[in-house]
Amino acid sequence: MEPLSVDGKFFRSGESRVELRAVTYGPFPGGWPTDFAADFERIAAAGFNALRLYEMPPRRLLDAALTRGLRVFGGLRWPQAVDFLKDSRVPSAARVELAETLRDLEGHPALAGVFVANEVPADLVRWMGPVRVRRSIEDLIARGKEIHPDVLWCYANYPSTEYLEPENADFTAFNVYLEDESSFRKYLRRLHHIAGDRPLVISEFGLDSRRNGTAKQAEVLAWGIRAAREEGAAGMTVYAWSDRWWNAGMEVPDWDFGVTDREGGDKPALAAVKSAFSDFRPLSPDLRFSAIICTRNGTARIGACLAALESQSFPAHEIIVVDDGSTDGTGNQVADRYPGVRLLRLAAGGLSAARNAGAELATGEIIAFTDDDCEPDRGWLAGLAAIFDKGCDAAGGPNLPPTPRTAAEAIVAAAPGAPSHVMLDDVEAEHLPGCNIAVRRTAYFAAGGFDPIFTTAGDDVDFCWRLRDHGYRLGFVPTAFVWHHRRPSLRGYLKQQIGYGKAEALLIEKHPHRFTAAGDARWEGFVYSGGPVRAVEGSILYHGAMGQAGYQSVTDRMQPLRPLDCRFDTPLSRGGLALLRWLQPRLRSWYRCGKWQGPSKAGRSEEEPVPSAEFSIWSEEGKTRDHYLQHLLAADWKPGGTSDVWDVEKDGTRLLLATERGDGIGAMTLVRVWGDRRSAEELLRRA
Repeated sequence: MEPLSVDGKFFRSGESRVELRAVTYGPFPGGWPTDFAADFERIAAAGFNALRLYEMPPRRLLDAALTRGLRVFGGLRWPQAVDFLKDSRVPSAARVELAETLRDLEGHPALAGVFVANEVPADLVRWMGPVRVRRSIEDLIARGKEIHPDVLWCYANYPSTEYLEPENADFTAFNVYLEDESSFRKYLRRLHHIAGDRPLVISEFGLDSRRNGTAKQAEVLAWGIRAAREEGAAGMTVYAWSDRWWNAGMEVPDWDFGVTDREGGDKPALAAVKSAFSDFRPLSPDLRFSAIICTRNGTARIGACLAALESQSFPAHEIIVVDDGSTDGTGNQVADRYPGVRLLRLAAGGLSAARNAGAELATGEIIAFTDDDCEPDRGWLAGLAAIFDKGCDAAGGPNLPPTPRTAAEAIVAAAPGAPSHVMLDDVEAEHLPGCNIAVRRTAYFAAGGFDPIFTTAGDDVDFCWRLRDHGYRLGFVPTAFVWHHRRPSLRGYLKQQIGYGKAEALLIEKHPHRFTAAGDARWEGFVYSGGPVRAVEGSILYHGAMGQAGYQSVTDRMQPLRPLDCRFDTPLSRGGLALLRWLQPRLRSWYRCGKWQGPSKAGRSEEEPVPSAEFSIWSEEGKTRDHYLQHLLAADWKPGGTSDVWDVEKDGTRLLLATERGDGIGAMTLVRVWGDRRSAEELLRRA
């Protein structure tokens, strides 16, 4: 079994893409079975190819999984439902446990990945601080990668802490429980934006048959598997294999999430899952794409781009190369090596003029543009075809930097200023970069094509604005990506940013109402830069009143940048990246509007008040923060705002509550006070 690796928004093993089809296994009352053979044979026969565990596997489990061709994702067990940052021994013990376990399992081919944590409770994340919690998770991932870099590392997140994505995880994993197919599909589209460049895996999805019936469970799991595949998830995890479940130190007798019952018999869901996994529905839209690449002096780049276009799973009707005045023999190279490509040679006239000339030559209904420094993924046109089939007028997808080969490439990939998409919601775009944009022929010419005044950059921004001004809708497909090679040197990167600044000066002249007085674009949507969406210092987070929103998220308009590749994460690289992140906005601003200024300040403008006291309340009966909050509300305390760091307030005193959970029924509720501790504590201890 070859190792599993990340391949853009998907997984790969050797030369083949792998769709992760997992089921959770354990923990069981009484521990692991003495023999795994019977279970694993049935699991493989049902179409699963992976197991997700909530503890690290014994070697005998891995041996049995390997026999049946099952990959295993282990789970690191440590106290995650407590304030683990107040005692440094807790994360230290987790790191030691991780190292010892990996030492015992090192080199086993069935171990595909490790979840370093699972659903840190949202109330405790607010209590400890989202950025501090995220960094603690990242520390565990970094330690794991040092010890065992050949397996995949991640954190199992959930909707109540969307903002907690670790920047160094190999893929984004979310536990999602939705019983409506439309809502599930919408949330999958949302999760792709949270994942950024990374693959998206649904790490838990299931339904309790005790409360909903076995037929309903089978129905939901079937459409869940199909929806995850059709919406581009790299993997789907069914929760769970068995109704037998051990949690918090005791058996859970009243939840039946398994696809097998407590006696080990098949439930209807097992057959439904097997059928859904085998139900592939290939796309066959009646659309003709004209793929256009404009190039100037691209002999070193054009070959890889054309090879990628000729390998599309949904072939282009035609491929057109527009040679914009090359002097290095690019046109001759295309003519000699790619006889099936339509070649148009022009005198040098700039990128926009070249794109317009290619569009005039095109005969397809959809005109798709990419650049000569891009390599479209094999499913690029297929992904775009799907959204055009749903009525969009233009569409595009992400542009991902290839794995860096040098420190300079790693720094540039993590630097600001890369082509980014701007989203009005999770499907409709305000802007799509020109290296990955397709448009209906009718819409292209109705909007006037690209403006020739933009010779190197800015043309795509102007074009997208004009498309929307004409009433056309721009769609986004997260899996229709292109590999976009960035500038290979810091000097080349800075030269590119100067060019972007000059192009923005032209945009300001043409669209003054779309810019602020400081020269910043007035985007209506959110700017996604490829990094996972996560809380950073100064982020404004939506928690809902009293931190009880089911979906809690970052509200910043500018989403975080890509992280520095961990293989080049050295003091020198971090220093170089810090320099570029300081210099780039100022350099670009200077050439845009003649002002040497940094980026506009965003996020919280005021420091949070310092709490005056903390105390805790133990409850043998298991009373949690919800119980105490209801008691406070009954005593005329008022909920705080949806982004406040406290839950309730009264007469100038504010309180934040969080509940620690462990084995057994008892619970400890932590209380943070801004103001009068005595009256608040007296009230809560009587609750």
